[in-house]
Amino acid sequence: MGLPLPGLWLKRLWVLFQVGLHVAMGKVLLTLFPRRVKQNILAMSEKTGMAKNPHFSCENWIPTFFSAQYFWFILKVRWQRLEDMTEQGGLAPNCPVVRLSGQRCNIWDFMQG
Repeated sequence: MGLPLPGLWLKRLWVLFQVGLHVAMGKVLLTLFPRRVKQNILAMSEKTGMAKNPHFSCENWIPTFFSAQYFWFILKVRWQRLEDMTEQGGLAPNCPVVRLSGQRCNIWDFMQG
């Protein structure tokens, strides 16, 4: 189930390159043009409704963009998406889930009871 091992590692390497380039370019742009980057991020947050939340202050979360923590989080999410893909007619991935009781298991274990 899932991608063959060499294919998965090649795709992971490609995603690492993409995320690294994205974060590096974002950091450079944030350093050179801080007001413009802030305007763009605020415009994106308006679309999602995040800017309407009174508990979020842009001074608190804009500096976290393009940080090392941001890099590792985005990389982890993108790598997880690679493993969660399936082909039409193939088996669905056995993703981890959390029961209402807080117990962690996989989808197949959850369906078995």
